[in-house]
Amino acid sequence: MSLLFFCGYKEGDFNYEERTKIHSFASKINQAIMRDLFERITENKGPLGKWASQAEGYFVFPKLEGPISNRMKFQGKEVITWSINDYLGLANLPEIKKVDGEAALEYGAAFPMGARMMSGHTEDHEELERQLAEFVHKESAYLLNFGYQGILSAIDALVSKDDIIVYDVDSHACIIDGVRLHMGKRFTFKHNDIESLEKNLTRATKLAEQTGGGILVITEGVFGMRGEQGKLKEIVALKKKFKFRLLVDDAHGFGTLGKTGAGAGEEQGVQDEIDVYFATFAKSMAGIGAFLAADKEIIDYLKYNLRSQMFAKSLPMIYVKGALKRLDMLRTMPELKAKLWENVNALQNGLKESGFDIGNTSSCVTPVYLSGSVPEAMALVRDLRENHGIFCSIVVYPVIPKGMILLRMIPTASHTLEDIKVTLNAFSAIRERLENGTYKRLSAAVIAAMGE
Repeated sequence: MSLLFFCGYKEGDFNYEERTKIHSFASKINQAIMRDLFERITENKGPLGKWASQAEGYFVFPKLEGPISNRMKFQGKEVITWSINDYLGLANLPEIKKVDGEAALEYGAAFPMGARMMSGHTEDHEELERQLAEFVHKESAYLLNFGYQGILSAIDALVSKDDIIVYDVDSHACIIDGVRLHMGKRFTFKHNDIESLEKNLTRATKLAEQTGGGILVITEGVFGMRGEQGKLKEIVALKKKFKFRLLVDDAHGFGTLGKTGAGAGEEQGVQDEIDVYFATFAKSMAGIGAFLAADKEIIDYLKYNLRSQMFAKSLPMIYVKGALKRLDMLRTMPELKAKLWENVNALQNGLKESGFDIGNTSSCVTPVYLSGSVPEAMALVRDLRENHGIFCSIVVYPVIPKGMILLRMIPTASHTLEDIKVTLNAFSAIRERLENGTYKRLSAAVIAAMGE
């Protein structure tokens, strides 16, 4: 019909047989234009995927072997590891492994089976929730089987189509994916820019007055790439001027910041003003799982509306028992956090004294910013690993702007001052080679192979 229309004809200008032939012809044209779904994937591997043949197994998807510690094995060689989020050094402690092992023997990997709502609920799950809520100074908490889908699902549950989300532009991928589920309006504010947040809250307020909805502001306690704390104190102050609720992802702050380790909110003195607090066990707790904490009314609502928990298996007992032990150690062994910060300060001060740019980090996350291309970054990291025994994460475009190299380091309580000394010497060496063009020459073959 459309082909006839665009050619200036009407359906009645042709008999049935002629119309059938024309429609068949039009269908063949459409099929010729239509692409197979996988053609795009074959032609364009993505900004990171295009480096797979050069990077996989070494720069991405590397295999670290041996017990989780400050020194591990990479391709048969011992390396100082700066890529493990085991902030407090709990992962390989004998008392932790004992509890994990005993839980595995008693319960196996499956128990409890089913979702919490149906058959996967236990008193131990409830006890962990009670202790987590108390630890982060909230009325109630809800345990999550995984962090990523947990906060994604929480965002989905907290807002309706009439509500407006305002979130930091540098938010983690799990937040961005959660916001994508939102059927209403959303605005980003410039990273840690309170003036930008205020402007967007003004826009959101006008819109909410029209829709009859509310406003949810989302930020992070610690931004995991740059190490900057979110400006929680300044954001909370805006509640005097605007009506909104605040959700904070504190994955990197929980256990590492604040007098008791309760996170960035405690560190900044505004924990009570965070309406929904989220943290994961994958960092300072060296485990699997996560939790949300808030007023009891909010947690009760989330328990019955978090799709990622209602329709997925409960956190296995191995991880629940392990989390109870880990949380007890966070609470009763402040020397772990003290050792962590001794190492953080030694590393960060040493880098700054050596003239390295570590940005505005105010957490354990230690970024080192350098200038160079992706191939140069690959040559640099190979040098660090092969010749200096240093293993740290490399971050390049599109995660950060083109022409920038970010070496992301995670100091832990397991590291030693000797580890830091060796690392600082290695960084001085690689900076000199980057600046004198050594890595550019070494990367020429990679660039040629990629046709860059």
